[in-house]
Amino acid sequence: MTVFVAHNQVKLALHTLREGDGPSLLLLHALGEHSPGAVPAEFEAWPGRIFALDFTGHGASTVPGGGGYTAEVLMGDADSALWMTGPATVAGRGLGAYIALLIAGGRPELVRGAILLDGPGLAGGGDRPGPLNIRGVPGRSTTPDPFALVELSSDLRPPDYVTRFAELAALNSGLDPAIAVCGKSRPDWLKAVAATEGVREMELAEALRAFAGARL
Repeated sequence: MTVFVAHNQVKLALHTLREGDGPSLLLLHALGEHSPGAVPAEFEAWPGRIFALDFTGHGASTVPGGGGYTAEVLMGDADSALWMTGPATVAGRGLGAYIALLIAGGRPELVRGAILLDGPGLAGGGDRPGPLNIRGVPGRSTTPDPFALVELSSDLRPPDYVTRFAELAALNSGLDPAIAVCGKSRPDWLKAVAATEGVREMELAEALRAFAGARL
């Protein structure tokens, strides 16, 4: 089942992949991807409901005119989804992992653990501004939006900025750990996060077991 959640002028597609009792899990896809049509095999062991969100400009969600994508816009997407699902563990791939970190710090009362996995868009644009390049983007109304691919692959992620979200999640969620790093890649921002108190590196199966009982 899919419902559409309003976020400003955008309609976000929120998919229910599995109903059930118990804790909720929200999946966030990587850059240029979309929500899976069924529960991925690696998440089958989750004991409760499983949702998946299409970010703005991806999947079945709205493609806005003219771009203007930032990680913080997508953080707002995840926030809108959480107000529909209620408290949930958030598992993100690539770009979705970065958004999972941000929303864990921004909404610790709703995020019952964040799981960070490898995938497209994980590195972002590094931690320092590079040369100013104006790149042409072909216009089209289908997803993924080319503006999203360009803008979200070059967003900056300074270590002191990203680690603050990890610290807020650890401080205010009441969870230990609050964030699980389950991927193998280590861009600079993720190295800084992995070294933060309240963050633990572990296998996905271990993270799912750890967060399955984390409720308000």
